[in-house]
Amino acid sequence: MSQDPLGLHRRAVVVDAHVDTLLEIASKKRTLGERSSIGHVDIPRLAEGGVDVQVFAIYIEPEYKLERSSKRVLQLVDLLYSEFEKNSDRISVVRNYSEIANVVEKGKIAGLISIEGGEAIEGDLGVLRSLYRLGVRAMGLTWNQRNQLADGVWESRSKGGLTNLGVQVVEEMNRLGMVVDVSHLSEAGFYDVANTTKSPIVASHSNCKALCDHPRNLTDDQIRALAERGGVMGMNFAPMFVDKEKATLERVLDHIDHVNKLVGPNHVGLGSDFDGIEKTPIGLEDVTKIPGITEGLLYRGYLEDDILKILGGNFLGVFKSVIG
Repeated sequence: MSQDPLGLHRRAVVVDAHVDTLLEIASKKRTLGERSSIGHVDIPRLAEGGVDVQVFAIYIEPEYKLERSSKRVLQLVDLLYSEFEKNSDRISVVRNYSEIANVVEKGKIAGLISIEGGEAIEGDLGVLRSLYRLGVRAMGLTWNQRNQLADGVWESRSKGGLTNLGVQVVEEMNRLGMVVDVSHLSEAGFYDVANTTKSPIVASHSNCKALCDHPRNLTDDQIRALAERGGVMGMNFAPMFVDKEKATLERVLDHIDHVNKLVGPNHVGLGSDFDGIEKTPIGLEDVTKIPGITEGLLYRGYLEDDILKILGGNFLGVFKSVIG
């Protein structure tokens, strides 16, 4: 094992593909710029944890679905930009791979905007294009429910996948250069996306069903299909997705091991779901604990180059391929 896991961690470009911190800020519980004793993520803790690229999800709360989703998205995009502007010496919004590289090179955090739930576009491709112009570069087609685009995992009984509009949205996201996120989709919807997309897709915050049988996790066949399309899945730290009995850092590493053994080291990354989960695995209490993943992978015998891929290189590859 390397004698300097923290040194390796600092050399890596670390990407977390999903946090829900924005809703914490919207509720006025805290700010992005100040270190807090509550929640999991803020700029000081991101810096301490060595996270270089943070994807901020915009989740649409149930009370805004379906008819008020677009306005709520605009409010939250505005709030996120406001937080970035207040802390412009430490974080910047990024819209393409070149901007990610430039921001990280300056020692700042790169903030990429994602949407969690396609109801945000209210069934209108013009709204999707407008959100792209505002800097949104990724979107999960559903949360757990059914919407105009597809069925979420809570609707799996119906065996429903993408609607015709959902297919059009995937095609338009491909054309624009937006990352299609399949986390929360029903299994039928997942395969519809896989059979429609011409670009790599991601499951930004999903784990392995073979290790923890939860509807939000992916089967081995889904993981293989994701990998075949050049995709990446981010390991989710929600205890219920990690282990039915005791969620720990070691158990999260087991999920990484499983993906690695199934499809190799090029298709797994981190998607913590911090600030979207009430509890965390033991050893991953907040973003400052992320270096423990690097140490754990070294201890398990992973090559340094593969660790760099898992910590962020794989998601960076998707971003470079899709958003340009």
